[in-house]
Amino acid sequence: MGGVVCVGQPCPATTRIPGVFSAGTQTSAYRQRLASDSCTRWRSLFSHFPGVAITLKTNYYMFRDALCSSSRERREARQPRPRAPASASLWLQLVVVEAKMAAQAAAAAQAAAAQAAQAEAAESWYLALLGFAEHFRTSSPPKIRLCVHCLQAVFPFKPPQRIEARTHLQLGSVLYHHTKNSEQARSHLEKAWLISQQIPQFEDVKFEAASLLSELYCQENSVDAAKPLLRKAIQISQQTPYWHCRLLFQLAQLHTLEKDLVSACDLLGVGAEYARVVGSEYTRALFLLSKGMLLLMERKLQEVHPLLTLCGQIVENWQGNPIQKESLRVFFLVLQVTHYLDAGQVKSVKPCLKQLQQCIQTISTLHDDEILPSNPADLFHWLPKEHMCVLVYLVTVMHSMQAGYLEKAQKYTDKALMQLEKLKMLDCSPILSSFQVILLEHIIMCRLVTGHKATALQEISQVCQLCQQSPRLFSNHAAQLHTLLGLYCVSVNCMDNAEAQFTTALRLYSLLERINPDHSFPVSSHCLRAAAFYVRGLFSFFQGRYNEAKRFLRETLKMSNAEDLNRLTACSLVLLGHIFYVLGNHRESNNMVVPAMQLASKIPDMSVQLWSSALLRDLNKACGNAMDAHEAAQMHQNFSQQLLQDHIEACSLPEHNLITWTDGPPPVQFQAQNGPNTSLASLL
Repeated sequence: MGGVVCVGQPCPATTRIPGVFSAGTQTSAYRQRLASDSCTRWRSLFSHFPGVAITLKTNYYMFRDALCSSSRERREARQPRPRAPASASLWLQLVVVEAKMAAQAAAAAQAAAAQAAQAEAAESWYLALLGFAEHFRTSSPPKIRLCVHCLQAVFPFKPPQRIEARTHLQLGSVLYHHTKNSEQARSHLEKAWLISQQIPQFEDVKFEAASLLSELYCQENSVDAAKPLLRKAIQISQQTPYWHCRLLFQLAQLHTLEKDLVSACDLLGVGAEYARVVGSEYTRALFLLSKGMLLLMERKLQEVHPLLTLCGQIVENWQGNPIQKESLRVFFLVLQVTHYLDAGQVKSVKPCLKQLQQCIQTISTLHDDEILPSNPADLFHWLPKEHMCVLVYLVTVMHSMQAGYLEKAQKYTDKALMQLEKLKMLDCSPILSSFQVILLEHIIMCRLVTGHKATALQEISQVCQLCQQSPRLFSNHAAQLHTLLGLYCVSVNCMDNAEAQFTTALRLYSLLERINPDHSFPVSSHCLRAAAFYVRGLFSFFQGRYNEAKRFLRETLKMSNAEDLNRLTACSLVLLGHIFYVLGNHRESNNMVVPAMQLASKIPDMSVQLWSSALLRDLNKACGNAMDAHEAAQMHQNFSQQLLQDHIEACSLPEHNLITWTDGPPPVQFQAQNGPNTSLASLL
């Protein structure tokens, strides 16, 4: 082995040491015996330490020098018999030194071997406990208590810091996600965060602990503790692109939940620039699209337009994973569609909505591949494609409601709710409950318009139950919930309760100024401005200022026709027809009421149909058209009977008592007992 031998290996018998002995007094046999004795001693001293190695040349010359010195002294003394050399003490010292050195090396080797064996044993028991814990966690049903016991059993073994920190993280995660023991979960996550900061190259555990711990703080309403934690994690994660981007998203989300959209936008801007620097155009687009979403929420339209233009360019130019590219396109198109709908431009949005629907169909045909992006900053996805599918259904329902296509809205709502029920069996993501509440809000309005008040009331109760499960959900939807109850009260002629509900909604979310159609109108929505003109026209009608009412209603018709706002058009036509009837202009009244009736039947809008049939009956009577008057009277009777039966059914439900609720969280005692036998009720 190139100058290295193992102790215990015999030295060669033919070893010759030149110049050690001079010719004369000592015989060759003596020299051989002396050399043999020295080698034998050397072997006997170290042969019992297996595995220790020394250098042959070093020891060879040490022993040769000792032998040369003793031979010269014996030669000078000319003693006839050999005796112990005068330098024997030096020889013994060298042997002892070598023995000590070898002993130390052997001890170190033994310690290393013992440590390796201990590490191997530690790995064995750790992997065994970890395997049991995972088995119990993934059992059906999960055995969380046993999983926790297995993980807790790691600590008595006094594991290394890496195992200790990781185990604290695993325990904190299991307790956070599967139990209500938030105190212990917080304790374990705090320990994982503290220990992992002391370990180099341990980013995954360190930042996962910070992320989960901040989520837990937010759940406990300790936002002031979550913010500095995330800021510190962001500060020390700049060399880890994935975690740096993820933590920026998380802190931006936290500011958004606090309605601090300015800070959230700033963080998303920082994230977009960081993604650009690390060469991730995909994640840059995600940051910019998220910022665009917040700017839309803030109504900063002047900043939204150039930002969406830039995002569109990035999305089209980026070449990467097809599903990621299509998901970016869905995100971009959802923002465009909601921007149009928020502006009340129902007709203008149709091309974008069609692109969005085609895009989601494309995504549904793509298969997820397991190839990870080469850039760790690209390891993000906006939404799972199943969630995106529900979202596209949702924006389609929003468009159908604004356009007045209520049957289409009901069709897509049923599809979306069915998909949601399937997803919620496997996924407890809060966004699914948000989707469900928004869908229910729209379908409730649809039920009230189409004359199904009992079903609408039970769906209002469903929203209450969902809000009871999530205080944050209730905080975000309380005003809408009271508004829906107010609309229900109007439909069953409980006007005092309706006023109380609308007052509560106004208190929760300032809406009063939004029905002022003057030039200083703060809302840019085309639809809301048209509706505001209608409200002013209705108010003028009740005050008997008919010319002023006609002026407002004609403005409503002009705006609603421009964007295919069918229900607003029908309401304006029937009110104008009523005004002309009061003024005695029967011809103009008929010209308004007949198209109103046709449009209301197409929607269908039961209240406008009832109103239109009553006007047609009176108009035909006044004009002497007895047959047409009878037909209109029969239609009016049928609509009245349907609405009356529905009215009686709704008022007999226990949920009807919800109309008295105006303060605090939704009351539990008014939950539905048995819902109506409809497809939607069976889904919920």
